[in-house]
Amino acid sequence: MSNVSALTVQGRDRAGKGAARATRREGLVPGVIYGDNKEPILIAMTPRDLFVEMRKPGFATKIFEITVGKETQRAMAQDVQMHPVRDVPVHVDFRRIGKNTVVTVEVPVSFTNEDVSPGIKQGGVVNVVRHEIEVRARPDALPEQFVIDLTGLEIGDSVHISAVEMPEGVAPTISDRDFTIMTLAAPTVQTVEEEEEAEGEEDEGAEGEAAEGEDDKKEESKD
Repeated sequence: MSNVSALTVQGRDRAGKGAARATRREGLVPGVIYGDNKEPILIAMTPRDLFVEMRKPGFATKIFEITVGKETQRAMAQDVQMHPVRDVPVHVDFRRIGKNTVVTVEVPVSFTNEDVSPGIKQGGVVNVVRHEIEVRARPDALPEQFVIDLTGLEIGDSVHISAVEMPEGVAPTISDRDFTIMTLAAPTVQTVEEEEEAEGEEDEGAEGEAAEGEDDKKEESKD
């Protein structure tokens, strides 16, 4: 199920680009909490607090209990706008969660038990088709990630959405086909030893041809 994190932020009095720039000059990230048919709340938070949460697994599926003054809002991160050059957050949107809220989010995919996959032991390569699976669900039902078990997979095998166990109340947004999550492909490159061996054989062949050519020249000169 979706995990919960607590955040304490400051309130802001003014909206607009000028007010947002002033907030950034103070070293804070401006933001807003909106939704659930309630008035938006303008906020400002430290970049460090936002960065810490963004780097944790499941940021997009996490529920935040955001304290603004004496009130606490349950919300999810809807969007984080990044600076195009400095790659730092410049604005954050949180969507308020109500009792009837249903969200559409992308849940990350991870893989386990690579060491007990015969195909990987034979040099097979995991080809990830989807790094995230888009689902619809109530926020409390969202998993932090979907874990794909690679136990027993052979080269040429694949895993489809039908093999992924969905928590109750969680459904993929693509429902008209059994789409692929990953495939286990055969290795596509030679090993270094094989390449060196092939190069050695080519060199020996070239040297042999050169030697034969020298012998022919000597025989011609005798004639």
